[in-house]
Amino acid sequence: MTNCAAADTPANYSVGGGFLLDSIQAYFENWFVRSDQAKAEQPHWITPLVTVTPRLEQELRYDQIFQARQHGETLINFGGSKGLELIPTQNTEIILGIPPYLSHQLPGKAGASNRGTDDFGDWTALVKYRLLSANEENGNYIVSVFMGFLAPTGAEHNSQGHAIFTPTIAFGKGWGNFDFQSTVSASFPNGGLDRLGMPVAYNTAFQYHMLKYLWPECEVNYTWFPDGDHAGKNEVFLTPGIVAGRIPLYDRLVLVAGAGFQVAVSKFERYHNAWVITARIPF
Repeated sequence: MTNCAAADTPANYSVGGGFLLDSIQAYFENWFVRSDQAKAEQPHWITPLVTVTPRLEQELRYDQIFQARQHGETLINFGGSKGLELIPTQNTEIILGIPPYLSHQLPGKAGASNRGTDDFGDWTALVKYRLLSANEENGNYIVSVFMGFLAPTGAEHNSQGHAIFTPTIAFGKGWGNFDFQSTVSASFPNGGLDRLGMPVAYNTAFQYHMLKYLWPECEVNYTWFPDGDHAGKNEVFLTPGIVAGRIPLYDRLVLVAGAGFQVAVSKFERYHNAWVITARIPF
């Protein structure tokens, strides 16, 4: 007697969802093979301090930012909205940020009246898709697109108050030890347009690789505010700095660390200057 159920069962299927479980297991077992191949097909530049790299990267990242603001205020940003960066497929990356902790330090009576405003900021995430890339032996360039997302999860004094979507195009080109990496983006809030506006940002990092582990750089961070509270204004920062990496730690783990000083060079500025410190463990 013929077993119709057995005859109709695909050869690669096993009872109880075994095929699905095997596929999931194979996906994770091949994670590093897949991510290493993705990284091998693109330039091996270092990720800049401020500009989001068009490269796909896989790492844990923590930033600390000290902003000098008006009226003697210092805003200390613990975390810089960084976190876990993963390469789940050949041409994609996801960044799962950790909400930053924001500490407002003001002198005198202003400091006393602002006690209690220290708290967590908004949660952010970003998805990258790499369109074109070639490593140093095949052209040394890359083009990617991003979609950034901000969820207004922060405390009242530390939140934008509305979700914000930020589509971005990113690109870079290298010549020997020199490279530049650029992003152009616009932010679209789902509310509060009269306050937040739709700022357009252009960031470019110029880097030079020297002495095996050192990457001195200078970044230009430009924002134009066509509307919102700062309608018609432009803000420009210069950020010289240096990043050291990739220094071997253990097995596939390496260390990247860097620091830079961001200074406003435009008439309009939301803060005067800032120290930016970063620590990362790519894997």
